[in-house]
Amino acid sequence: MPSILKLQGSEAAITTADNISTATVVRCYNATASGILVTQKNSAAETLATVTVAPGVTFIKKAPTDTLTAASAVLMVSVAHYT
Repeated sequence: MPSILKLQGSEAAITTADNISTATVVRCYNATASGILVTQKNSAAETLATVTVAPGVTFIKKAPTDTLTAASAVLMVSVAHYT
């Protein structure tokens, strides 16, 4: 059975700190030909993690109050994921 996504918002290009509608699972789409750095911070603005998002789709799990910031535009949307 394929994975199923339930969209929980509207996709937007994220370049500043955003909790993506208090998402716990975020679908990220990098349309460029190279990787883009994404930073995850907690509600106190402390960096928790960083990852380079390769071209294509990546999913990030986070706490509802955590924010994500991309070094350049990455399309992000809150999703629920079912398998």
